[in-house]
Amino acid sequence: MVRQGNKKQQVLNGLAFLSGVLAIYFELRDNTSLFTVFKPLTTIIILSLLFLAPKNGDIKLRNTVLAALIFCLMGDILLLWETYFVLGLASFLMAHIFFTTAFIRLEGFQFKGLSLFVLLAIGLGVFFWLKPDLEKLLLPVGIYILVIVFMAWQGTSLYFARNKKNYARIGIAVLLFMFSDTLIAIDKFKVPFRWSGPVILGTYWVSIGLITNAMLNGVTQNKEVIINPVFVQEQ
Repeated sequence: MVRQGNKKQQVLNGLAFLSGVLAIYFELRDNTSLFTVFKPLTTIIILSLLFLAPKNGDIKLRNTVLAALIFCLMGDILLLWETYFVLGLASFLMAHIFFTTAFIRLEGFQFKGLSLFVLLAIGLGVFFWLKPDLEKLLLPVGIYILVIVFMAWQGTSLYFARNKKNYARIGIAVLLFMFSDTLIAIDKFKVPFRWSGPVILGTYWVSIGLITNAMLNGVTQNKEVIINPVFVQEQ
């Protein structure tokens, strides 16, 4: 029999998927009013998954991820208006910092040289490609890229530290997040394209959905595990 918690998790994932599809549909239809409703609603539903975590679990881990998702939600809302782009960028920067903190809490700081080299090369490549068009946003975007590269490094390193399915999901998630943010930069500073919205939002929501579900399984029910708790079960 499927546990009640798993049923609720499945329902919320289904609702998040439906809300995300509707948000993308309304964006394509240029229905700003409904898009403004369903865009943050999708993130709120994903965020609410964390409240299914056991009360006797690793609350610090849950709260760290919760803080990251709250900043994601703030970024979602701020980016609805072009005027607040920098504030939206700052919100997602904070989200990446909290996600990174959560990843390090799981297995400690990981130094995987090859993954750092690859991710940093990609990040620097994107930065120098965008540089001529960044103007006053040169420094904020540069800092943002370094932070998301660091988050992606620690996220992917979890899988190399322990070959676990939940860690693989986190690794995929951080790469999708990096991809989504790269598309935002291309669309804003280089070449705007029609399908940027659906692709950006789709990869972004899949990313935070994977992280949230993996972290929900990572909030250990063992009170004795205080430092670097590992997942209770592999999904």
